[in-house]
Amino acid sequence: MALDMNWFDQMEQRIPKGEVRTRFAPSPTGYMHVGNLRTALYTWLIARHAGGKFLLRIEDTDQARKVDGAVEVINRTMAQCGLDHDEGPDVGGPVGPYIQTQRRDFYKKYAELLIHKGGAYRCFCQKTEESALHGAALGAAATKHICPYRDIPQSESDALAAEGKSYVVRQKIQPGQTSFDDVIFGRISVDNADLEEGVLLKSDGLPTYNFANVIDDHLMGITHVVRGNEYLSSAPKYNLLYHSFGWEVPTYIHCAPVMRDAQHKMSKRHGDPSYEDLVQMGYLTPAIVNYVALLGWSPEGEEEVFSLEDMVQIFDIRRISKSPAIFDMAKLTHFNAVYIKNMTPHAFALAAEPYIRQAVTNPAIDPAKIASTLQQRTEKLTDIPAQVDFYDALPDYDVELFTNKKSKSTPESSAQMLSAILPRFEALKEWECDGIKEAMTSLAEELEVKNAKVMWPVRIALSGKAVTPGGAVEIAWILGREEALRRLRKGLELL
Repeated sequence: MALDMNWFDQMEQRIPKGEVRTRFAPSPTGYMHVGNLRTALYTWLIARHAGGKFLLRIEDTDQARKVDGAVEVINRTMAQCGLDHDEGPDVGGPVGPYIQTQRRDFYKKYAELLIHKGGAYRCFCQKTEESALHGAALGAAATKHICPYRDIPQSESDALAAEGKSYVVRQKIQPGQTSFDDVIFGRISVDNADLEEGVLLKSDGLPTYNFANVIDDHLMGITHVVRGNEYLSSAPKYNLLYHSFGWEVPTYIHCAPVMRDAQHKMSKRHGDPSYEDLVQMGYLTPAIVNYVALLGWSPEGEEEVFSLEDMVQIFDIRRISKSPAIFDMAKLTHFNAVYIKNMTPHAFALAAEPYIRQAVTNPAIDPAKIASTLQQRTEKLTDIPAQVDFYDALPDYDVELFTNKKSKSTPESSAQMLSAILPRFEALKEWECDGIKEAMTSLAEELEVKNAKVMWPVRIALSGKAVTPGGAVEIAWILGREEALRRLRKGLELL
């Protein structure tokens, strides 16, 4: 079959040169799991650290597993995490299209070119494609396919194809050894006799992953490829494809997996959270991104809390570990608490408001005031509703809550304190924190007791809870004069 070599030359000429170019190439098969996010983050950091380009490519050739809305999840996640791309389906670029099914004609042409160069052959065997792909999907050590068409004359193969006989294109692997270098695992050599001559182009004209990603990475000028170390066994075949075409091999970075525990990878099937699940669980995106970066990468020094801008400056692929990383929810929670404490009060109030409003529906109560009591006491945003529900409605509570050894409070002393503080609160001209606090501290001074002996029963009467964000002063101020006085009177009646 005649090849239009001028077309191939034009494809080569449009490849950008002289810069670091990385890509995140997810399949639209569902949610964005933590391993996907880490791959995206590392590829983004490599490009940004080098002042290069970061590409988004959608690998949708597996149409059977495609999930509606998955591309939107990918785009939304990338945007929320600050991982902007320079080229992609939505922004275009010099080497598009950036969706594999829109590049379908490319793969057919490059399969023919590879056949011409001796790196592939047409396999006309019946019912071999489905079983071979099924075995690969299961990770099965299937018996090697021995193809009677492997070494027939090219003219005979061309004739069979011209007759319309169905075929797949298989990689042709010659005897010998293949060696490749990986940033993390070093130099690896394999015997070519151990490599399966896998399907590159299916009978429907769509490529397999192993073929499409090599073609696309080359045509998009990708210089660094980040992927899971489960692809190490396929890397020799990728190398052979590059060499067969006469192309430069990119830098490989095969990352160890993210694990749920020492034995099991993280998996949605086992209930492990995706990125969006973590957000729903109350974790801040910057905290998630920071923690995910450390799942296999260790910066120099003791510091672990970094902004994206910090990571761009210090990221070094040589510090990525060979060892699997275990996803530790407790450590993520620690990171989240640090990020929450470091937020500006205004930013925290905005983030906390939806969670406050889940429990506090009274429009008269300002959620920003409640937020000011929460910031230093919150590890996850989802902790908030249970902490503040008493603002909406005073819960039923037992008088034993008024007993507290530290403040030396008892139900009897509490009744005395509430009786004494009520007229002072009623006399306040302005319902502000300073005046509320002064009323309680001056009463304690007159009665020659510690401040806590006044403030404990006030806080219990206002909240009906032993533990609250904010003390008596803040709670009284947030509730407002009328509601605070009503609750204090009710507490006195209960006592």
